[in-house]
Amino acid sequence: MRVFFCIAILFLIACSKENKPAVPNPTQTSIINGFDLSFTPLLEENNTLFYIDSLPLPILDVAQKKGINTIRLRLWHSPASKHSHLNEVIAFAKRIKSKGFKFWLDFHYSDTWADPGAQSKPKAWDNLPLPILNDSLYTYTKSVLSLLKAQGLAPEYIQIGNEINNGFLWPTGQINDLTDTNFVHFASLLKSGIKACREIPPQTQLMIHYAGYANARAYFQALIQKDVSFDIIGISYYPWWHGNKLQDLSVSLSFLSTLYKPIVIAETAYPFTLQWNDWTTNILGNADNLVSNMPATPNGQALFLANLRNIVSQNQSINQHYGICYWAPEWIAYKGANATDASPWENLTLFDFNNKTLPAMDSLIIK
Repeated sequence: MRVFFCIAILFLIACSKENKPAVPNPTQTSIINGFDLSFTPLLEENNTLFYIDSLPLPILDVAQKKGINTIRLRLWHSPASKHSHLNEVIAFAKRIKSKGFKFWLDFHYSDTWADPGAQSKPKAWDNLPLPILNDSLYTYTKSVLSLLKAQGLAPEYIQIGNEINNGFLWPTGQINDLTDTNFVHFASLLKSGIKACREIPPQTQLMIHYAGYANARAYFQALIQKDVSFDIIGISYYPWWHGNKLQDLSVSLSFLSTLYKPIVIAETAYPFTLQWNDWTTNILGNADNLVSNMPATPNGQALFLANLRNIVSQNQSINQHYGICYWAPEWIAYKGANATDASPWENLTLFDFNNKTLPAMDSLIIK
């Protein structure tokens, strides 16, 4: 009877531990001060120079001197050009690792851009039934990571898909909402990619990436209920697309933190001007959806990032792996003032029109 009683007590203790949220471990804190530098190889082909004051430096040296510790790169399956191809990612990852940065790999699982409005399958996977698509996803993911690990390039962070609000690998993994009957297929595909990542390398932190904050908690809760195993919640936040009230963002991140997973702003940007430096049409050209009292000026850009930094730091349920990654800080007007096919982003970078670092680069850093 005594043995039975002891077993019962041990069972109750085990259950209570299992249901208890993870306790933060301050010794494991890993703050992400990140840049997505996926455009850098393209810019380097055009002999682009960047400057701190009057000193010309390669972009990785600029990042290092300014306190960036993590570099994110996108990976396309079989792109039409060599950019964002596996060979390019491997070559750049070697430079990233040699400089002491952490490496964040963003699997798009597409031959081109993947975002909430476009999640086309790689051409090689067209018309595959779900079981074979699951196997292809698993095999591809594992082969990429095996190759990286063999060269000492294992990523510290991995995204399974890019901005997958509406699923990925459409139409097989597409969802229209959280009640979509296709959600089970979406979850199945996620698990295939995650399984490969858990096997190689085991120390990697896995991120699911969602654009915006509207309905984000319900989305991640649905994934958890489907037993999708991931480590980090990744959120894109661009005020002109996702809402220009920072208080709303803060409330949403606080709500998200009740899921007891670290939160990272996986993409963000803000304008330092509404002017342009080439003839490529810019993504943002008016002030209608900017944050109040944060104009499109160098100081306004710096103020935005300082506020965003504070919001992220204050809304952590687990003090591990939180932070901010600035998207395309280097995507300047790299082809010159007359180009119509270059950068639509030069007023959203962290360099002015003379390629000198802006004050916002310092405001980004979480210490």
